[in-house]
Amino acid sequence: MAMDAVVEGLWGLAQEAEHGGDYARAVKCLEAVLQSGASLLPMTEIRTRLRLAELLLDRSHNINHAKSHLERAHLLLNPAPSAFPLKLRAHSLLARCYHLTGALPHEKHILLRALHLLQSSTDAALLPRDPALLWSCNLQAQLASVQAVEGNYPGALAALDAGLVAAGELGRPELLAFFAASSLHVQLLHWEDSALVAAAVERCDVVWDSVPADLRQQCGGLFYYIELLHTFYLLRICDYKAASQHVDKLDTAMKDDIQKVQCVKKLKAELDAVNQSLSQSNLPRRERFALSEKQVQLQEQLRFATGSETAGEWSAFGEKLLLAPAPLDGEWIPKSAVYALVDLMVVKFGRPKGVFKECGRRIQSGIQLIHEELLKLGIHDGVREVDFQRSTIWISGLYLMLLMQFLENKVAVELTRSEFVEAQEALVQMINWFTRYPTILQGCESIIEMLRGQYAHSVGCFNDAAFHFLEATKLTESKSMQTMCQVYAAVSYICIGDPESSSLALDLVGPVYKVMDSYVGVQEKTCVVFAYGLLLMRQHNLQEARIRLASGLKIAHQQLGNIQLVSQFLTILGALALQLHDTVQAREILKSSLTLAKTLYDIPTQIWVLSVLTALYREVGERGNEMENSEYERKKEDDLQKRLSEAFSSIHHLELIEKARIKVQQFHGHDIRRAAAGPSTKIDLDIPESIGLPMPPPLAMSSMLHDSDTGKRGKRII
Repeated sequence: MAMDAVVEGLWGLAQEAEHGGDYARAVKCLEAVLQSGASLLPMTEIRTRLRLAELLLDRSHNINHAKSHLERAHLLLNPAPSAFPLKLRAHSLLARCYHLTGALPHEKHILLRALHLLQSSTDAALLPRDPALLWSCNLQAQLASVQAVEGNYPGALAALDAGLVAAGELGRPELLAFFAASSLHVQLLHWEDSALVAAAVERCDVVWDSVPADLRQQCGGLFYYIELLHTFYLLRICDYKAASQHVDKLDTAMKDDIQKVQCVKKLKAELDAVNQSLSQSNLPRRERFALSEKQVQLQEQLRFATGSETAGEWSAFGEKLLLAPAPLDGEWIPKSAVYALVDLMVVKFGRPKGVFKECGRRIQSGIQLIHEELLKLGIHDGVREVDFQRSTIWISGLYLMLLMQFLENKVAVELTRSEFVEAQEALVQMINWFTRYPTILQGCESIIEMLRGQYAHSVGCFNDAAFHFLEATKLTESKSMQTMCQVYAAVSYICIGDPESSSLALDLVGPVYKVMDSYVGVQEKTCVVFAYGLLLMRQHNLQEARIRLASGLKIAHQQLGNIQLVSQFLTILGALALQLHDTVQAREILKSSLTLAKTLYDIPTQIWVLSVLTALYREVGERGNEMENSEYERKKEDDLQKRLSEAFSSIHHLELIEKARIKVQQFHGHDIRRAAAGPSTKIDLDIPESIGLPMPPPLAMSSMLHDSDTGKRGKRII
């Protein structure tokens, strides 16, 4: 009896510490139960180990410690004839440990055992209906995650459908929305049939709309998850207008969340200060009364703001974006990663529109946030992937992938603005991260090669650019990215200008031109039309070039909303109109193009437009405009040459354009690949992975290339 009292006391202290947010003390109290030296009843030890494991999983990165407690609890539970809820909880938590350490076969095995156990307990009526259905939801969601990592998408969808049925029987609309969203995610990953993906999007919308408004407000994690999935889908089909509406909703929600969390933290700090003052024994009565009133007032404000009752819950408020209620109360990805992803989406939509100031701010804040998270994980200078603990590989890989995305967009922004040295520095950072973590970031190598090609093209090194673009096609399984890089290489060859290079360009563009209508989105088609139009111009087939380029302009304007690409289409069409002696249309088109190029700070395109305008004024005999335009063009040329000189004198220039792949030290990365669960070695979609899975970086939505006049400057594809 005395031992029971000690255990109950330690459990109570652990609970009190947990409610107060002192998780380290809670862990020590539970460990004290196990280290008491007395023989514990099996159920006492089991419950203690399960509570301890949950705390370690939720509040630390000590996965191996949690796993050892769970394996011991699992062993003690095996001979127990009943205790089905505890058995299911042990199975689920142990599967979570195996998932975090990349032990997929063990995870799958224990989940299948848990489902068999659940079925047998349900058949024997040993578990009430609602808890059984809830455990079915939990286990099916975990099983779907494993199967998606393995690439077994039909199996993942079957598991999610089973979870959806159980959620329906429970009558839980938020759980239905969770499974509908998860199924959409798997469909996006698989993308075997566009109609099936569209149907999954529609079902997700219908189910989410059926969730009552007050309940939707409580499902913050699910809101972000669904909105981001919709954004990824709309990006894939190039419906940028609809996607931008989802990004705006995400951005607004994120700002509101940040403000609310800051408010709660401020209230909690005030309450802590009041509590500290009240702990003084010599306070005057009137002051103690005032402080007590203030304490009650702050506690009420915190209850209202958080919807929670305890100090621990107030301290933990806003830490996670949970996808579903317990026991499915896990995250998709950590909250900081969700926020970084929202910033990244804002950048992706702002960059083609030339909103560079806001893009720069978001890139900087995103990179800073990720660096802070990486430091928490022990990733700093000198740490390489061979030093990683298996339990931190997945989360580290997630942040590293996001970091590469921000740097990729920084390169694109700086190249657009002709800030070549800034672009060099960002690209060198990408290369440095890749050489330190070559297995985890293996899927980024093709993107780095593509960016090296874009840099080389931007500074006029067209042969080097073509080499890197073609290398990028060899390093990716994505048909979309292969097509884009082939087109970029073709444009680089066109810029060289000799017959042999034009022939090489035709060899690259011709085959993809024939199949361009087979792509899901219109981005590839638009860029293929751009390159094909340039080739037709080279062949002096001006009328046909005009028709093709006009169709590309329509797509770029109406569907892509990419004003840089629109500016370049307009410039070519203006030059074509001038060659066809349609000076009225040429003047109108070129002025529109120049306005867009100025908006983007796009100096090469400005120079290109100005050179065509100078030729136009010369043809129509407007000597004053010709001289004024020519002088403005010369100033822009001087500015560009100064920037190019700075780039060429940089220590990074030759390293970036060198016709060789990046040299990395090869590690024995089998364990790293397994713990990272694979997608870094096969990035062929621009969406993150499924629930709780690693997230490959979205593929570059756009790129940028220069041509140097149809002589030596100016055309650029975004």
